[in-house]
Amino acid sequence: MSPLHSAAIGLLTGLGLIVAIGAQNAFVLRQGLLRRHVGVIVAICALSDAVLILAGVAGVGALITSHPTVVTLARWGGAIFLVQFGIRTALAARHPGTLTAQERGVSGLRAAVVTTLAFTWLNPHVYLDTVVMLGSLSATHGRDGRWWFGLGAAAGSLLWFTALGYGARWLRPLFARPRAWQLLDLVIAVVMIALGVSLVVGA
Repeated sequence: MSPLHSAAIGLLTGLGLIVAIGAQNAFVLRQGLLRRHVGVIVAICALSDAVLILAGVAGVGALITSHPTVVTLARWGGAIFLVQFGIRTALAARHPGTLTAQERGVSGLRAAVVTTLAFTWLNPHVYLDTVVMLGSLSATHGRDGRWWFGLGAAAGSLLWFTALGYGARWLRPLFARPRAWQLLDLVIAVVMIALGVSLVVGA
């Protein structure tokens, strides 16, 4: 199997796992609509995924699965973070009159960085998708091909988050109405709380 073939398969596989409604994607979409620190947020998401994917290719996935305590701690930490963020977003949706692009979302750079890191590194699903699953799939491409597979998957992550963060601006006319922001907040709240509960139930 050629390096380009392995990279292409990695790209498609990475996109298949990343392009889904989840906490991280919902946050990137929301900040993209607000045009707040999009470049920093996209960079953190893409670089984090690249580190996790390449770690999986290097064999860290097997190490994580052999230590269930690590997965358990990440699961409970992620559940607490997601549920509290979902509740906070749901409470904010109660006041549609204040839902404007200037007043909503994470505004400060430090808060944006911390929140993005939390959505990425406190979500055990991220480890399962990137480190464990992609790491395992990369092994089927041989000693050299697995790295091309990993690079392809990392490229898929970069493409997706760039498109999501910067493409969200095309939806701004829709979200000029307070009701649209209210509905978005409610959807995000439901997704966050549901994911948090699923982590606890899954434990």
